[in-house]
Amino acid sequence: MKKRISMLAAAPVAALGLLLGGCNSGGTAHADRPRGTIPADSTATHVPASAPAGSPLTVVAEFTDPQVTGVAVAPGGKVFAISPRWDYNPTFPVALVGANNTLAPYPDAGWCMWNDSVKAEPQKHWICPQAGYVDKQGMLWIVDPAAPGLKFTVPGGPKLVKTDPKTGQVLQTILFPESVAPRRSYLNDVRIDLQNSYAYLTDSGTGALVVVDLKTTKSRQLLAKQPSTLPDKGFITKAKGKALYDPQGKPGQFKADGIALSTDNQYLYYRALSGHSLYRIKTAALRNAALSEAQLSGQVEKLGDAPACDGMEIDSKNNLYLTGFENGEILRRTPAGKIETVVKEARLEWPDTFSWDPDGNTMYFTTSAIHKTPHWNKGVGQPREPFRIYKMALAK
Repeated sequence: MKKRISMLAAAPVAALGLLLGGCNSGGTAHADRPRGTIPADSTATHVPASAPAGSPLTVVAEFTDPQVTGVAVAPGGKVFAISPRWDYNPTFPVALVGANNTLAPYPDAGWCMWNDSVKAEPQKHWICPQAGYVDKQGMLWIVDPAAPGLKFTVPGGPKLVKTDPKTGQVLQTILFPESVAPRRSYLNDVRIDLQNSYAYLTDSGTGALVVVDLKTTKSRQLLAKQPSTLPDKGFITKAKGKALYDPQGKPGQFKADGIALSTDNQYLYYRALSGHSLYRIKTAALRNAALSEAQLSGQVEKLGDAPACDGMEIDSKNNLYLTGFENGEILRRTPAGKIETVVKEARLEWPDTFSWDPDGNTMYFTTSAIHKTPHWNKGVGQPREPFRIYKMALAK
């Protein structure tokens, strides 16, 4: 089953609430996390900017709906798009991207369904998937924070799901208890450490890291509300000069978000989206359950400032790549701490999440135009480029 990507937005959140039969009732949407897509009657798209001469970017897919935040590339060149249920309700929140901007549900249409008829089985459906990651064995892991409309989590819904892109089979589902993923949590991104059989995640709702023992499936919430997982004090989140304020006039303050694992699995790099502070911590410390929170906090290393970003990734030379949404650019931080601009274009409206091609030489990323969406513009989506998945080859 395939779907040609629609030029019209899907059902808005009000309808989504009815669709879910009250599954997210009992609270208001988080004011401190990015929201949504364009309203169906908006003129939010415009004539796309031309690619500048010599641009290293290739458009893999583009669409006005759904709003894609996550991308993952599996062996064989399979590209997967992940679309959370924020202001709108994507038909295929996890999808295999095909030719001519088509989407096929992944792993099947049943997993992509979330309505009253299936709400008794939140562990078997994508509720609000956020990101995907392909491990070194080619398995695709998908993070579902299960907070549609960016409200409270659906009980029993927060999960990390391992799938086989070759067969489309679900191999493992790891559920997070409320003690690890509280009702106001929003699990954001993941990295898989096969050497130590662990997964590491950021929680942008609470402001925390989460670690999972993949052998036992036991998980722990760490560094909750510690300075390294919280926004820099007084930081105003801006994209291309526009400050983000919610409808109540509160500035956007986004917590632990970007995450990257060093090539030797020894260090986890992470940061809050709202801020210039960059941190890392030894993964051995994260796996050590004997450490107290105070002892673990003492293991956090502040690496200095770097431009604010949404996604992060590391190459084989331990260069750290950043999706710089402030100025619409892809940046690189060298092991020596030097910040370099890889590409900067007008088309890059909120570059979001990275994924390496299995060859390790081609980088994919999404643009989600979060700053142009209704929540940060008094309910009216602003003119923007189409949501896109890009790729670019990097020098060996």
